[in-house]
Amino acid sequence: MALHALDDLVDYLKSDGVIKHADVERAMRRVDRKFFCDPSIPRGYKYMDHPLPIGYGETISAPHMHATCLELLREHLFPGARVLDVGSGSGYLSAAMAEMVGEHGKVIGIEKHPELAELSVSNVREATPHWLDSGVVELRAGNALSDVLEVEEPFDAIHVGAAAETLPDILVRKLKPGGRMVIPVGPQWEYQVMECLDKDKEGQVHKHNLMYVRYVPLTKPGETDTEE
Repeated sequence: MALHALDDLVDYLKSDGVIKHADVERAMRRVDRKFFCDPSIPRGYKYMDHPLPIGYGETISAPHMHATCLELLREHLFPGARVLDVGSGSGYLSAAMAEMVGEHGKVIGIEKHPELAELSVSNVREATPHWLDSGVVELRAGNALSDVLEVEEPFDAIHVGAAAETLPDILVRKLKPGGRMVIPVGPQWEYQVMECLDKDKEGQVHKHNLMYVRYVPLTKPGETDTEE
């Protein structure tokens, strides 16, 4: 199916049943994927439902995966929510989640490659500058499994856009009671399982395996972008 524009893509995802709710649809219509792809990629390819390279060995996920994660997290992306986007890449999903949490929310994106983190700021600046100007979106370079989150309050929603070999304890600790995390878990460079974790009001964690996926590896604790 030829998809030549943002509305074509969103219409396709909606008709295919991937986008189920109006708030997810609205977010994906407001954040244009083209700003978060490599400029050298032809425009038509930017709206195809497949991942695309963004440099530094990373990709921007296929649109159906973005929609799936927004749907999974939507009840926790309420106005005013605090959100963590680990492996924020070119910044697309951080911007989309900002559309859902609104002007009183906060979305922190952590990207291990400093150059890509800097590029993501430029991308969001071009696509949805108000979220940066208002401080709703904050994009940083760093390793989310090291100490960059130590001073942060827990989050209502956590999205992890890279595969962890095992479930990172630090991210579980940073999930608020009542919060939800989606994270791919499994071996590097193989198929992983997308896991959905809910932390109940008593702090107990309930895990559900959702689907097989394939993501780039998540940086390990203490590892830097040069240790690959």
